[in-house]
Amino acid sequence: MRGRLIIFSAPSGTGKSTIISWLMKEHQELNLAFSISCTSRAPRGTEQNGVEYFFISPEEFRNRIENNEFLEYEEVYTDRYYGTLKSQVENQLAAGQNVVFDVDVKGGVNIKKFYGDKALSIFIQPPSIGELRRRLESRGTDTPEVIAQRIARAEFELTFAEKFDKIVVNDILEYAEADALAAIQEFLNVE
Repeated sequence: MRGRLIIFSAPSGTGKSTIISWLMKEHQELNLAFSISCTSRAPRGTEQNGVEYFFISPEEFRNRIENNEFLEYEEVYTDRYYGTLKSQVENQLAAGQNVVFDVDVKGGVNIKKFYGDKALSIFIQPPSIGELRRRLESRGTDTPEVIAQRIARAEFELTFAEKFDKIVVNDILEYAEADALAAIQEFLNVE
């Protein structure tokens, strides 16, 4: 049986990756397989090529755009691209995997538009911009300038929430995880 798609989008620091990791580790009955995106940014911390992302140069990214290899892509900041390869998604769906996307809001909207009813789009929302700033600062991975950019971007991204099938507010992580799980179980028709 062909797989389906589950799209997660959220401002940076909202807890989206934490929720996705929990779903994939604790709910293997959902047959979730991560869609690994491409990015032109450098790896952070212990990130590895082909695990968290495929790390490629901005030049290679632009070449792949010209060759129409992406399902969706976005230049989030100058020369900082993120995108999803069509070939990888199609192979995973054909193998019966339910493909999970961790993408920016525009990418999430584009994938949903492309796949329609075969995709469930979930927007993870922070309880407030102030709380989001606190979370980003507590990571200790970004400069104040980068945090300011992320907050400005988050304010823009929050305007897209209503375009998603489901909005999950991540105020208390366990409740957010349960809300995301219930939406996915209903979409896949599994318990």
